Amino acid sequence: MIPLRDSTRSRHFPIITIALIVLNLYIFFRQSISSQAELTSIISNYALIPAYLTANLKAYSLFGILHPPLITSTFLHGSWFHVLFNMLYLWIFGDNIEDKLGPVRFLIFYLLSGIAGNLTHVFIDPVSPIPLVGASGAIAGLLGAYIITFPKARVTSLFFVLFFFFIRDIPAIYFILFWFILQVINGVSSLGIMGNTTAWWAHIGGFLCGILLMIILRKREKQSII
Repeated sequence: MIPLRDSTRSRHFPIITIALIVLNLYIFFRQSISSQAELTSIISNYALIPAYLTANLKAYSLFGILHPPLITSTFLHGSWFHVLFNMLYLWIFGDNIEDKLGPVRFLIFYLLSGIAGNLTHVFIDPVSPIPLVGASGAIAGLLGAYIITFPKARVTSLFFVLFFFFIRDIPAIYFILFWFILQVINGVSSLGIMGNTTAWWAHIGGFLCGILLMIILRKREKQSII
């Protein structure tokens, strides 16, 4: 199931959403043209390695929240498919959340969701030596915010059944709930499995953080109006 567009129209130009898409694509392009030695250096310096963070936890204030790879890893990706799929979700759902929050708060929301997703992954698999890269935790945060902000929106989606495909409009709440259930199923199934290459729990953590942040931000909006 691949989203193609949503029914919610933005009132403002999504400058941060577009900037994030351009930045992610540019960084991956630089990754793709790097030599093996350069790529190894990029991963070792900017990807999140749970075992390294756990071993050095006491050296970082706020329980590691200032560890740079918690943020820098969200701008690295493992393949063109990985980055393009994430950017598709960012394009479809990010502009509406940016429209709701405004550019500055949206950027903070995006980064915090990515950090929350990464920390969830580290909590579940604290001694993993496998580098974690990708914006999926931040993207999951957008889905969490979207499901409680635009539950009546519709998402035009591409479905594949065997060798056939078809396009349908479905309620956003069903699309996102189905996505989240898949993450939970895969996340639980991956527990205890060494060498798992998909950070399912980063998706789950980012999603729940997105819901929580949006609830907090919406309450503050109502209070400021009063």
